[in-house]
Amino acid sequence: MLGDWQFERDNADLIKIRIGILRLLDPLSGNGANAADGMARNEQLIRQHKILQILERVRFGKTLAELQSEVVDELGLSSLHTRTLRRDLEALQAAGIDVDSHDTGRGKVWKLGPRAKSTTKISFSATELIALSLGRQLMHPLAGTPFWMGIESFWNKVQEQVPSTVLTHYEKFRRTLRVLGVPAKSYEKQHGIIKTINRAILEHRKVEIRYDPVKSPARTRVIEPYTIVLFQSSIYIICAASEVEDLDTRVRSLKLDRFEKATILDEWFKIPEDLDLDQFVGNSLGIFVGNKPRNFKIKISPNAARWVQEDPWHPEQKVKELKDGSIELSVNAVNDMEIIPRVLNLGAEAEIISPASARQTMSQIVHELVKKYDK
Repeated sequence: MLGDWQFERDNADLIKIRIGILRLLDPLSGNGANAADGMARNEQLIRQHKILQILERVRFGKTLAELQSEVVDELGLSSLHTRTLRRDLEALQAAGIDVDSHDTGRGKVWKLGPRAKSTTKISFSATELIALSLGRQLMHPLAGTPFWMGIESFWNKVQEQVPSTVLTHYEKFRRTLRVLGVPAKSYEKQHGIIKTINRAILEHRKVEIRYDPVKSPARTRVIEPYTIVLFQSSIYIICAASEVEDLDTRVRSLKLDRFEKATILDEWFKIPEDLDLDQFVGNSLGIFVGNKPRNFKIKISPNAARWVQEDPWHPEQKVKELKDGSIELSVNAVNDMEIIPRVLNLGAEAEIISPASARQTMSQIVHELVKKYDK
């Protein structure tokens, strides 16, 4: 058994993580009376993160004017005063980050010190390396997104640091477990869109999008993005439709594949204080969102009962065993179409018992299928 090996990771990367954690834990970044202050605080943290990214790329530092120009350009700001930039640099210093100014022939420059550029050793066992590799394979649906770029960047650093003997051992063990069934999907074309959406979520800003739904023409609309969800290898944006006033129906899920354009607006929004996104998304069987899921009962024949028990539809489903060997599956869902495709997949081995509306929809689909095949 191989012992632990050590991987050196740049402190600059750890600084990024620290900034992200500060953003998540900042009490002003949430809702309530301080929402405006929270958004301002988010913008400050985003600027500071960008300053660190810029200084990481250069050896001899940047003047305040050079930093100002690059921050404005890379964040798409309309303006940025040098006083604000200086305060951001002072805040980074106060947070313990090794960044300081130095007098040079081209004026005073700011650059990261040796402590910011040093390395931190992280230990990995061979088993942990295999687990990391499998996790990376499961994340393939994120290809083309900023998230995947981060995964690949970290994985490449790991491979560069691992001794060849460890890699050989890893390759041997990797063959014992494979990840299959992950769609060959890429969001490379939506890279810019997802960056815009991610920034809008952090800053609580509205976004104007061009969206092309399946059953209606493409149109421009304004959304308030709350979070990003990866569901069955596709990315969805959980958001509120700005044009809808009804609090019970304005939140919905939009598939990233159908976004044609996204433009961040200088309009801000506040997430409802009583909205629990984890519960809201987890209420349903699929990606349809809503506060009022319905209970569905499906009878599964003895032949197919084991399939459903081996591969549960939902963590909170209930199964009632019947005398003839069949089972009655009880599960919550927001939309009929979260249930009907699964029932169709089982063919004549499954039957929707309730609600009546879903049973009627299923009946209509079956009649249409009979027409197509009974020719």
